[in-house]
Amino acid sequence: QVQLVQSGGGLVQPGGSLRLSCAASGFSLDYYPIGWHRQAPGKEREGVSCISNSDGSTYYADSVKGRFTISRDNANNTVYLQMNSLKPEDTAVYYCATVCGSAVPRSRGYWGQGTQVTVSS
Repeated sequence: QVQLVQSGGGLVQPGGSLRLSCAASGFSLDYYPIGWHRQAPGKEREGVSCISNSDGSTYYADSVKGRFTISRDNANNTVYLQMNSLKPEDTAVYYCATVCGSAVPRSRGYWGQGTQVTVSS
């Protein structure tokens, strides 16, 4: 069965850190770029970060640049999103997907199940 399984997330205080994981099963991530997306209530889904499958190059939205780090472990078929210095405005449901960009319809590519990240004191 082809799927992306996410883990991590939860509740953290402002300034804290979390790491999200996105593990692929049924296919190899070697052949896909991987994007992390997030959607806050009442807002459009936003592309947060992306990592290339060809040369490992990365992209970050301005809102997270310098705080988030995307990485991939091809041996374990997993992509990570390390989130540091979290802010309340980072609160959202986070998704990994085999597509990058913003406002990408979920009919494109494979998507994880989503995980809630809440930044609050």
